Amino acid sequence: MNEYNFSTKVVNEYTIQQSIHPIVGPIYTASTYILESAEHGAKLANLEDPEDKSPFLYSRWKNPTTDSTAKKLAILENGFGCHLTGSGMAAITTALFSQLKAGDHVIAPKPVYGGTHEVFAKVLPKYGIEVSWADLTDIDTYRTKIKENTKLIYGESPANPNMSLVDLKALAQLAKEFNCISMVDSTFGSPYIQQPINHGIDIVVHSATKYLGGHSDIIAGAIIVNSEKLHQDIFQTIKLFGGILSPFDAYLLGRGIKTLDVRMERHNKNALSVAKYLEDHDKVSKVYYPGLASHPQHQLAKSQMNGFGGMIAFEVNGGLEAGKTVIENLNLITLAVSLGGVESLIEQASTMTHTMVPREERIASGISDGLIRLSVGIESVDDIIHDLNQALERIA
Repeated sequence: MNEYNFSTKVVNEYTIQQSIHPIVGPIYTASTYILESAEHGAKLANLEDPEDKSPFLYSRWKNPTTDSTAKKLAILENGFGCHLTGSGMAAITTALFSQLKAGDHVIAPKPVYGGTHEVFAKVLPKYGIEVSWADLTDIDTYRTKIKENTKLIYGESPANPNMSLVDLKALAQLAKEFNCISMVDSTFGSPYIQQPINHGIDIVVHSATKYLGGHSDIIAGAIIVNSEKLHQDIFQTIKLFGGILSPFDAYLLGRGIKTLDVRMERHNKNALSVAKYLEDHDKVSKVYYPGLASHPQHQLAKSQMNGFGGMIAFEVNGGLEAGKTVIENLNLITLAVSLGGVESLIEQASTMTHTMVPREERIASGISDGLIRLSVGIESVDDIIHDLNQALERIA
């Protein structure tokens, strides 16, 4: 490099000669990669990765940092492969558009996350994709919606916000019976709680912002699939749509996943204690938590989940206004949307995360005006319960 001028030296990198073996992988910020030859570039462009050369061409396609985290998630979900996206919604829409075209029919569930509801209700129909709605908890209602042009059936388990479950094995079997793609949002569970692919589901999506990241400091999504064909379908879509995850966020996501096991143990333990406390409180009218025997799908939860997660929904006596009183008078638990972080978060679905769903549809889906969603963190459970108790006591 010494023979080059200064302006050339400041642009080009010096090769590090010594061997470095860090315990934590580096963040590769490169947008593009050096090619060995024109032939090498052509093979990469045609997705023919030669084993003896760098498989990286351009970071919109593939990046070493994001690739490492994606491979880890594929292993955790027991999937063929994984693609990381810039958000959970990017994961959902990328996966849907990779499989659907004008003239296709898709079956969507109720209840479902508000943003996902908008995609099914407002976005897909604009592209000539027909949408029918089914009761998430009743596979027979899915069956009644099947048509000749049905291409995909969608589930969310546990569902946002009222913790309804879909029978993963039954959904997968129904899809196979009618030659459809099955797709499930498993954000509330995380791979620690459940692996839908093990039950036969084709595509699993996550808002990796939540439990996978675990620290409320990234926005990310993940798509895990059970076959090479689906993996390539989604690669082609994400490559062209461009909704990729940045290397910095991929690094943070990978770091968060390292503690998923120990965090979820505490989330599970804390949430079960809080759910039992709420169920016994005279100002709480209903608690929705799969770990309670009172949950209508408790047995299903035991059969397909490893623990019951950190998410609880509950209703208080007095409905909407009483619920506002509770969420606005907490000291430890933070009033905020999102979930799955180490800190406890609380929100009211009808006025926050599900306002885009028409009221009559919310009510029909079991989302009352006063429904409160609580993401139980890893703080001392005694402190969480004490905070809830003082807020509940403020209800007239």
